[in-house]
Amino acid sequence: MRIYSLQDFINYLETQGELIRIKTEVDANLEVTEISIRALKEGMPALLFENVTGARFPLAMNVLASDKRIELALGKHPDQLGAELITFMEEAMPPKPKVFFKHPDISRRLYATLPKMTRRPTSQEIVGQTTLHDLPVITSWPEDGGPFITLPQVFTYDPQDGKRNVGMYRMQIFDSLTTGMHWQIQKGGGFHYFQSQKRGKEFEIAVALGTDPALLLATVAALPEGMDEVMFSGFLRKKRTRMVKGKSVSIKVPADAEFILEGKVHLTDLRMEGPFGDHFGHYSHASKFPVFRINTITERKNAIYPATVVGRPPMEDKFLGNATQQVLGPLIRLIHPEISDLWAYYEAGFHNLLVVSVEERYSKEAMKTALSIMGEGQLSLTKCIVTVSRDVNPRDFKAVLKAIDQNFNPKYDFIMIPKVPLDTLDFTSYKMNLGSKMILDATEKRGLHKADSRKHTQSEIDQLIKRIDKRIFDSNLLGDTLLVVRVSDNGREVVHTLTKSTELVGPKIIAAVSSDVDIYDEEQTIWGIFTRFDAERDILFQEEKLVGISPRFGGKMGIDATWKKGYPAPLVMTDEIIKRVNERWDSYWK
Repeated sequence: MRIYSLQDFINYLETQGELIRIKTEVDANLEVTEISIRALKEGMPALLFENVTGARFPLAMNVLASDKRIELALGKHPDQLGAELITFMEEAMPPKPKVFFKHPDISRRLYATLPKMTRRPTSQEIVGQTTLHDLPVITSWPEDGGPFITLPQVFTYDPQDGKRNVGMYRMQIFDSLTTGMHWQIQKGGGFHYFQSQKRGKEFEIAVALGTDPALLLATVAALPEGMDEVMFSGFLRKKRTRMVKGKSVSIKVPADAEFILEGKVHLTDLRMEGPFGDHFGHYSHASKFPVFRINTITERKNAIYPATVVGRPPMEDKFLGNATQQVLGPLIRLIHPEISDLWAYYEAGFHNLLVVSVEERYSKEAMKTALSIMGEGQLSLTKCIVTVSRDVNPRDFKAVLKAIDQNFNPKYDFIMIPKVPLDTLDFTSYKMNLGSKMILDATEKRGLHKADSRKHTQSEIDQLIKRIDKRIFDSNLLGDTLLVVRVSDNGREVVHTLTKSTELVGPKIIAAVSSDVDIYDEEQTIWGIFTRFDAERDILFQEEKLVGISPRFGGKMGIDATWKKGYPAPLVMTDEIIKRVNERWDSYWK
């Protein structure tokens, strides 16, 4: 089936048994959040809320919140598409006509990258009859600053060279025609805004709400700077993207979106935006961001408003992020042929943990590769990179831990980089957009740095650590490598005590987490560790010294990953909403 719009996809999902229509009246303020999170965790179909209190339009959620729906959207598994793409690109360098005949599917996809203008846009069937207050815009979490548009596709054009960017930046509703524009660092829309500020010109933008899955996936993909998301969506769809000139702006907008918000971002107009419950599983602090003022809203007939919830994993962004890295990840080999595979962990919010498998052609090439990645586009926002050898699957956390156990020696294999740009949403350094990063090289070293053969069993560790420090509730040893301890308070002191202990042998890494982390669940353990530490402040080693100006480390590595004073609160739904959804659960599905 050809899918050119969100409505096409929703109708297709319904034929596949992958959509549930909810006719019961629901509230966009928190209630739909709780419903959609539970539905996702239970593996339920996408949801279409047809009766949202105070709204004129239905609300679609969890549209791409499963591997099956991602595959239905792309027409094949994203891993398969990524493999076909890299094979084509490698064979096409230098360009050879026979390659296009050898790979007809990829050739058709490349032709489809060219957008086309149309005179019959469905996104402009109705003009100027809707305001933001008519939309079922959700308030996701109790302490959010208000309702936020959570699936906006923001179209901007570089005032310097006219290049287009489509990005996704949350938009807080201020009034019926005004929102915030949360441009984070290292994002295309923010770069275009910077260029407009330099020229002193007001910045025209358009926001699409509700497009086909191909354009949505292209929007969230970490494409190289300057690569057009609209063109990439044509590649994913195998059909050219229809565009049309805006009604009140001079820029081109998608012709098949559910809604288009047209307007301007004024260059000196900043307003407090937030807090917002974000995909790191905590609130991001309120701060000043640009303001988007809407000229007009256009829409298609019987439009559907889309939304998503982000928060403590797993959420829908797990499936969006995994799909885009499965398609695009192999392309890193075009500039880094030594890379076999790489994987950003959704459990850690993607940017907080990246594992890269490398075939080293000379000593320490993996470290060189990691340093290079930290300067590559959105990959530059990565906080922790672990390099492993080619035969290690970077998507398998236990295999990664085994590689660390066998090959990591902090004396030779650890680098910490302080005071560098960091994801805007990372709060662990207490300074927005700045923080520290680290690299662990766990590639095989031809017989060097082998694992300590002395190992404790879990029961031995439980007895030992409770004798060492009474503040430890419980512990879990993962892969003989990572010892996670749950503590009541003073995580740094506990970690310091355990790393310095000569009785505790075996684990290469000891991490202390707070009581809200389920240390027996791998997903929650990764989240609990990697979203709550700053490398410069919260990492320590059993042995630390300076040689000249070079720090030297040895022995066990400790991480204080406890929640700390000054951190934003983790996301928790109110008891009132949980009770309400419990009581009404059966009524939603009638």
